[in-house]
Amino acid sequence: MEEDQQMLIGFDYGLASVEVLEVLIDDIEDPALFDEIARANSQRPKILAMLLEHPDTPGEVKAYITGVLQVPVPVAAAVTEGKTPEMRRESLTTKIQRLTISARVQLALKGGREIRGILSRDSNKEVMLSVLDNGKITTSEIELIVKSRSALEEALRRISRNRDWMRNYAIVHGLVTNPKTPPGISISHVSDLKTKDLIILEKNKNVPEAVRIATKKLLHARKPR
Repeated sequence: MEEDQQMLIGFDYGLASVEVLEVLIDDIEDPALFDEIARANSQRPKILAMLLEHPDTPGEVKAYITGVLQVPVPVAAAVTEGKTPEMRRESLTTKIQRLTISARVQLALKGGREIRGILSRDSNKEVMLSVLDNGKITTSEIELIVKSRSALEEALRRISRNRDWMRNYAIVHGLVTNPKTPPGISISHVSDLKTKDLIILEKNKNVPEAVRIATKKLLHARKPR
C-alpha cells in the first residue's frame, strides 16, 4: 500500500496509461478535468484523439485539441450517447476489471462517483481502502459502505476515526448496526443512536451480543424514573 501511495503523491495525468485515462474520462465529475488531461497529454496524440471523440468533452477543450493536432488522428468514436445508466456502469466495470491493482488504486483515488462505487466493492484490500482517500467521496457514499455486509473491517475502522463523517447520523447508525464493525467501535457509538433505533438494535440478532447488551443497558438508563 505504501508503494502505491508514494506513486500517487505525484500522480501525473501525462504519465497515466491509456487504459486508466479511458476509464477516468468516462466518469468525470468536474468538466475542468478534461482540460487538465488534455494539456497534460499534449504530446500524446492518442489521448488527445480519445478526448476529441468523447461526447462529454467540452467545446473549448476540443478547440484546444484541434489546434494541437495538425492532422486528424483516426480513432474509433467512444459510444456513450444513448447508454442507460446500467449499460454505462457495466461498461466501466468491464474496463476496470481488466486493469492491474496499481491502476485500480489510481482510479480509486482519482475516479468519479461511478468508479468509486465499483471500486468500493473491489476484492483487493488496497484498492477498496484507497476509495476512502478520494477527496471527492461524499457522505452518501460512505453511508453505503458502512451499511454493506461486505465492507472490510479496516475500512469501517477508518471511517469511525473520521470526525467529519461521524457527524452524520446515518453513517453512525450504519456503523453500529453493521455486523462487521468491531464491537468496541459499535458499543462506543451506541449512545449516539436515537431511542427508536436502539429498540430495534436490541432485537437485532445479527450484531454481536455485546452490542445488544450495551443497548439494553442504555435503554434501561433512558427510561423515565
